[in-house]
Amino acid sequence: MRLQGCLSVERMCQLAEVSRAGFYRYLQRGSETEEALALRSAIQDVVMEHRWRYGYRRVAEALRTQGWIVNHKRIAQIMREDNLLTVQRDWFRPADHSLRAARIYLNLANRMSVLGPNQLWVADITYIRLTREFVYLAVVLDLFSRKVIGWALGRSLKAQLPVCALERAIANRRPPPGVVHHSDQGVQYASREYLQKLKEHGMLPSMSRPANPYDNATCESFLKTLKREEIHAGVYRDFEDLQERVEEFVERYYNRCRLHSALGYCSPEDFEKKASAKSGAGHAAAMMTFFDG
Repeated sequence: MRLQGCLSVERMCQLAEVSRAGFYRYLQRGSETEEALALRSAIQDVVMEHRWRYGYRRVAEALRTQGWIVNHKRIAQIMREDNLLTVQRDWFRPADHSLRAARIYLNLANRMSVLGPNQLWVADITYIRLTREFVYLAVVLDLFSRKVIGWALGRSLKAQLPVCALERAIANRRPPPGVVHHSDQGVQYASREYLQKLKEHGMLPSMSRPANPYDNATCESFLKTLKREEIHAGVYRDFEDLQERVEEFVERYYNRCRLHSALGYCSPEDFEKKASAKSGAGHAAAMMTFFDG
């Protein structure tokens, strides 16, 4: 730190009536914050990888295997601040049988041949690290065209975040009854609030098998694309700036312009337009094919 005129650090501390030790602790606060953010990022990675199945003790042990020197009490505090412990607690609440019942939902996605839009929707959640905080993004895609039909950005992992993304998808698509909604077994998607929203709109819940990363590969692929092409390539002033940039990427670039190799190098919107033109009146949600096994 540069001197102010001819004043030494000792003289400045005297004038400000602070100790030199306190002054140097203040200077080191930036590096401490960076270390704390790096630890939070590592915790988020472990929790997301294991889909909220790990409590703070298992998370702490997983971090130690990665080389972190951590205390489980500190991990518990951070997870509590980031709403990770609250979510874990809701999952095992014995009085809420609807959450346990959600575990037995079949994986309908891998039994379907998708022939048109509004037959199979897929959903997922990821986190994004900003300079001073973590935020969370929930998305809903139509598997037929890989189009993002609903998304929501928030500061909490509570069920309201994916519910907001689902509500936007429903408002954008106005789907007929019978749409299959596929997600992982994360507690947000197993919550009573989320399942009730699916029921209200005649949607069928489908969930991935435990510890199988391929069951929701399409949604995870989009999230990797978003992070690689937008999040990791940009610098954001704050939450509002990030929200504007995500909207720009999703609504005006990815859905409308970005060529997708799985769609014959069409954008999602162009792919849907071509499919609708071929089928005339479009595809009904009931046009699904199931196979054995």
